[in-house]
Amino acid sequence: MEVLFTPWRYSYITGDHSDEPCFFCRAAEDPDDPERLVVFRGDACQVLLNLHPYTSGHLLVAPLAHIASPVEAESGVSEEIWSLVWKSQRVVGRAYEPAGFNVGFNLGAASGAGVPGHFHCHVVPRWPGDTNFMGVVAGVRLIPEDPEAAWRRLRAYFKDGESE
Repeated sequence: MEVLFTPWRYSYITGDHSDEPCFFCRAAEDPDDPERLVVFRGDACQVLLNLHPYTSGHLLVAPLAHIASPVEAESGVSEEIWSLVWKSQRVVGRAYEPAGFNVGFNLGAASGAGVPGHFHCHVVPRWPGDTNFMGVVAGVRLIPEDPEAAWRRLRAYFKDGESE
């Protein structure tokens, strides 16, 4: 078995991020600010572009309230988050025409959650060959679309109701 070392991740994995402000909560305060990357806001949840995406169109669906786990959420939050996960998949499907999706939650720091205090679901469009050697060789990920362009594109799809 080949082993690939990723030393650039070590400081992040072992670091204490508890004093960092929650970007989901900041986004909920001003969803129309393009820098917050909110493409849709519902009654209890919001949909944001991932600032550090795996692929173009990588979305995060999160409650507006700072809740660490879905089991702590009220039923309205649980219902809306699932509705927005599927709506996000439809929107991204129309906007990007991916060959597939990864959809899932990382709950808790040990699972890889970047914001363990605020649960969220990833909706990641996928294409054959969408990852490459650059992450291993150079420690960088190549994303062909500017975040602001993706924000404008997806916000328009959500606004136009083309996700229904």
